[in-house]
Amino acid sequence: MTASRLARARSVLADTRPLKVSAFRRLWLADIVTVIGAQLTIVSVPAQIYAQTRDSSYVGLTGLFGLVPLIVFGLYGGSLADAHDRRRILMFTTTGLIVTSALFWGQAAVGGINVWLLLSLFAVQQIFFALHQPALQSSLPRLLPPELLPAANSLLMTVAMAGGIAGPLVAGTLIPVLGFSWMYAVDTLCLLATMWAVINLPAMRPLGEVTVAGFKSVVDGLRYLSRHPVLMASFVVDLAAMIFGMPRAEFPQIAHESFGGPSEGGFAFAWLFAAIPVGAVLGGVFSGWVSRVQRHGVAVLAAVAVWGGAVVVFGGAVALANGRLDVLFWIAFGALVVGGAADMVSAAFRTSMLQTAATDAVRGRLQGVFLVVVAGGPRIADVVHGAGAEAFGAGRAAWIGGVLVLVSVVAIAVLVPSFRRYRLSTEAAKS
Repeated sequence: MTASRLARARSVLADTRPLKVSAFRRLWLADIVTVIGAQLTIVSVPAQIYAQTRDSSYVGLTGLFGLVPLIVFGLYGGSLADAHDRRRILMFTTTGLIVTSALFWGQAAVGGINVWLLLSLFAVQQIFFALHQPALQSSLPRLLPPELLPAANSLLMTVAMAGGIAGPLVAGTLIPVLGFSWMYAVDTLCLLATMWAVINLPAMRPLGEVTVAGFKSVVDGLRYLSRHPVLMASFVVDLAAMIFGMPRAEFPQIAHESFGGPSEGGFAFAWLFAAIPVGAVLGGVFSGWVSRVQRHGVAVLAAVAVWGGAVVVFGGAVALANGRLDVLFWIAFGALVVGGAADMVSAAFRTSMLQTAATDAVRGRLQGVFLVVVAGGPRIADVVHGAGAEAFGAGRAAWIGGVLVLVSVVAIAVLVPSFRRYRLSTEAAKS
């Protein structure tokens, strides 16, 4: 390959410059390992609950037992990250995740004692995860220069989405052969990679005035957010994209009614669920251009508009489908792939904006809010789209949702011009 062709390839493929920073490289390599283990647990918990109870209502309780800890401890974890050394927090939370995973293994090894014990362990695990994420995300600006944050976030999200594809396939294949206890055991061992990466991080004590973690600190963080329309708009545009435009609750009905799959799953069902992660992985692999973009606000709006347009195309294909697996299915699948790539781009830039536009003193708390928005938006979407599919039909509900995403993009661009004009400043890039 000539030098010019190599340069062109590098400009298109993922920007790997953040991996030259040893601390981030260790975190990223550990993430590759731990995301595999995490996905094994994510798949195994609901599968084990159903195996023990044969009742889907108990499986549905995982949403409640997972969301409440994420909301409460995500916000509190953000205040902790702004008040204490983030490395020490990460060591504590990683230890908690390892112990919880080992307890998952223990209960499965003795035959699954009680479904409520399993749900309680799941809630405890989500508490440690909610405390972990704000400290981790708010640490990245201390490890990397601002101009490399979009690339770093793209690399992390690509690994997460790849795990979202591979994890369920691996777990679905191995659970019948090895059982649940081995899935949890692998997750426990994989988490040791994260501990290795965290131990080797530098100390990251608070800069400037030290806050006291607690309710008042959380409220102060929310007040800071309310005074910064750029940051507020980044959350609003994500909520609009997810609540209006995430049609995953309709996938079972669409796979069965629109594309003729069996009611219990099948080819169309599996590929619809895989489409968005596939798009996100492709978006991450070919994300070399993100580091060259300075106008982050415009990039987010454009990416969300592409997401909304993709959902419109998806809904139109579903509405026209005639109960057969034909070309309309592949149009719907392709639209979701495009939407997944756009969502990855939007998330990378929104995360980078949050990491650069906020001061270090409040980054942890804002990352806590970010975690709540990211976790809560899709769950609200499940309720909205489930009801919409019942009222209007699955295809029409998805189509309407996509249109509402596009309307929201225009509204935010008009009502919050500072968000549209936001760019990574030269001063920030040098800091």
